[in-house]
Parts: sequence; C-alpha cells; structure tokens
Amino acid sequence: MKLVKSDVPIYRQISDSFKADILAGRISEGEYLPSIRELAKDLKISVITTMKAYEELQQEGLVTSVQGKGFYVNAQDSEMLKEQHLRKVEEALNTAIAAADVAGMADEELIDTLKTLLSIKEN
Repeated sequence: MKLVKSDVPIYRQISDSFKADILAGRISEGEYLPSIRELAKDLKISVITTMKAYEELQQEGLVTSVQGKGFYVNAQDSEMLKEQHLRKVEEALNTAIAAADVAGMADEELIDTLKTLLSIKEN
C-alpha cells in the first residue's frame, strides 16, 4: 500500500485501498488484515490513524474485529458488490460529464471518447 500526499486523509486512503482490494477479490473472505500496529509501523503513521481506517471498514460491514486476533474480511454479497461497483461507475461518469461540460464537449464527442477508450482497453 502506498500513501500519497493529497487532500484525502491518510485513514481514508488506507480504508479506500483495503475496500478496493476486498471488492475486487484481492483480499478474500476470512483473510486477516495486517495488525494495526504492523500496518502503522510499515506506513510510518500513527496507530490511531490505522485504527480509524479499520473502524471505517468495520462500519461499512467489510471487516469484523476479533478480540486478540485483529480484523478479518467478511463474506461479501455478490449483488451488493455489483451494486457498489455500479455506483462507482455512475460517480465516475458523472464526473466525466461535468468535465466535458466545462470543456465544451458535445454529448456525441463524450460518447465517442468513451468508445475510443473502451476499444483501447480491449486491445
């Protein structure tokens, strides 16, 4: 995991990174996350910051805390995962639409750009 300087708080960068890995299946159900102290040491950050990130993941239902063992990944409902991914796509597309409006792009230009990007991805 790599932290970057940005307006996004460090705890949020950590939770977003773990969330992306969980939703993409890179961290499996039942797998334990690194200990709070271990992650804080690796990232050279406060244990409190790491704890806040893990608590955020727990509030979202992605992980569960086990006394003395740490945090493990919960089973993920495939429909819920699909819905979360669709929501991310919609957010990204709304951002693209707003940027296209600012750039003065016509709807057809935006659609053509998306089609071009999709064809590049396929190759």
